[in-house]
Amino acid sequence: MENIIKKIKQDYPVSDQSIDLLVPCLKPHRFPKKYQLIKEGIYCKVAYFIEKGMTRSYWLVDGEEITTSFSCEGNIVFSMDELYYNKLSEEFVESLEDMEVYEISLSHLTHLFRTNIEWANWGRVIHQDEYRRLHRTHKERLTLPAKERYEQMKIQFPAVCERANLGYIASYLGITLPTLSRIRSNEKES
Repeated sequence: MENIIKKIKQDYPVSDQSIDLLVPCLKPHRFPKKYQLIKEGIYCKVAYFIEKGMTRSYWLVDGEEITTSFSCEGNIVFSMDELYYNKLSEEFVESLEDMEVYEISLSHLTHLFRTNIEWANWGRVIHQDEYRRLHRTHKERLTLPAKERYEQMKIQFPAVCERANLGYIASYLGITLPTLSRIRSNEKES
């Protein structure tokens, strides 16, 4: 759980005592590449802390997969629709690599948020950061040319740019795969 605890404490200074409240709620799992951790239209009832590996979240729109985000070591993934609104997930989350994760039930997670100020603040901070990321991504898609969007992504998510399928990156950036390939090719020539 080294990557998970390191990232939790990086996001918010959760004490060892509060970490001790989390650990008994966790159940380890391993998932292969291409495993769907969360599925649209299905209650999952759990969240996953990622110890090793990477996921992508996506929507299915008219049969096309639209990548909305990526998560790597230390991150937590879950259906926000389910956690906050008790609604079926509107997106999928799949593993892009073999995964080592720790599962926590959404009921245990919300209990920690309700009963422990450090966990409540950690949850607030990760959601503030996610809101900021979504806001920046939306602004960049509307205002920046493709090359600059990719440059910003490399700064924000260097591990994703090194490890994820180019088609998923292009989808996230709202550009075509040939456009992304051309941008990357031009970088190598420079």
